[in-house]
Amino acid sequence: MSNLKQSFEKETVKKLQDKMKIKNPMAVPRLKKIVVNASTKDYLSDKKNIEKAREDLALITGQKPKTAKARISVSTFKLREGDEIGLVVTLRGSRMYDFFEKLVTIVFPRVRDFNGVDDKAFDGRGNLSIGFTENTVFAEIDPGKVDKIRSLQITLVTNAGDNQKGRMLLEEMGVPFKKGGSL
Repeated sequence: MSNLKQSFEKETVKKLQDKMKIKNPMAVPRLKKIVVNASTKDYLSDKKNIEKAREDLALITGQKPKTAKARISVSTFKLREGDEIGLVVTLRGSRMYDFFEKLVTIVFPRVRDFNGVDDKAFDGRGNLSIGFTENTVFAEIDPGKVDKIRSLQITLVTNAGDNQKGRMLLEEMGVPFKKGGSL
């Protein structure tokens, strides 16, 4: 079991119970899954772009990504139904906690001009979405071997139900939020 999961079960649950005034420890909000997405229009022009992105995403997450295909054709974007347009990885369990720990301790400090996560990134149900303009902030990607800067989006899915509980959960788990921001 990862260090983060152990500390969450032993310490964080108790802290959240006190903060939220919840009697049952099983009713405390938890992180359910982490979804990592990568998509760009460059995948349509050349198939090697999606293969390179697939390799990068597999290195970052430690799991093989699923290919997302276009559901409809859109002529203005030169998009046909069935074209590969993105990659998706869903992390759960120990891989999720390992990735979350890496995100908080390694990736956020490496982001240039990072002042914290904005409260506006919540979706209303306690889920947090974070976008990275370049994947080189992850330690697994060697900046010297990068042929093209790729962006990716990370969604931290919780069962909090609202933004306030979601923020309390993620703040207790170590996500740095902007100072002065409140929901």
